Amino acid sequence: MWEDLADIGRRIPKNPKNKVVILRGSKNRFTSGSDIKQFNELSMQEANLAFNKMEEAISTFEKIPLPTIGSINGPAMGAGFELALACDIRIGTSNTLMGIPVERLGITLNQVFVKKIADYIGKSQTMDLVYTDRLLKPKECYDLGFLNYLLEEDEDINSFTIQIGKIIMEQSPASVLAVKRSVSFNNPTISIPWETGVSSSLDPIDFTEGVRSFVEKRKPNFLRR
Repeated sequence: MWEDLADIGRRIPKNPKNKVVILRGSKNRFTSGSDIKQFNELSMQEANLAFNKMEEAISTFEKIPLPTIGSINGPAMGAGFELALACDIRIGTSNTLMGIPVERLGITLNQVFVKKIADYIGKSQTMDLVYTDRLLKPKECYDLGFLNYLLEEDEDINSFTIQIGKIIMEQSPASVLAVKRSVSFNNPTISIPWETGVSSSLDPIDFTEGVRSFVEKRKPNFLRR
């Protein structure tokens, strides 16, 4: 699964028709991470290789130069939690469950991932989360900033996610990419390709269209490039 996911992630930016990436699981799931029973049958070398595959897939989605939305309608634990945090925006429901229950498994979390959690909730909260193997319920996930949106019971997550995606698609691609690149600034593991050619605060194409559409009182028609 992780190999297939990495391959999909690498192919997404190559298709100019792709504007927004939505990552979700099936039904009431996102991903609970690794199959621990499988690791009981693997050598240490094979287990390390499996973790490398997970990191490769997660890193691939983190580096995609497009807006990414995580539709978290279920557990996102371990590597699944890390994959969720690789998304730019995360939408949750009453089924959402997040955590990194690794302390009893002897899994040592990589520094970049731990730093990312600490950036959200602080050092002490991060250590508490890992030390106690705590699983975060939907409201906790939202309050801590792991979810941007927490839907009510009667709201359909698929429809809501697509609605957010459509809103993003109406924005200037240059502005969206600039924000994503700036947020990742000074992160040595993320290098968002800078393909718009912008060297100032203005994109010559999107800015011209944006101003013209404002004056003409219509929606902007940004070129997808």
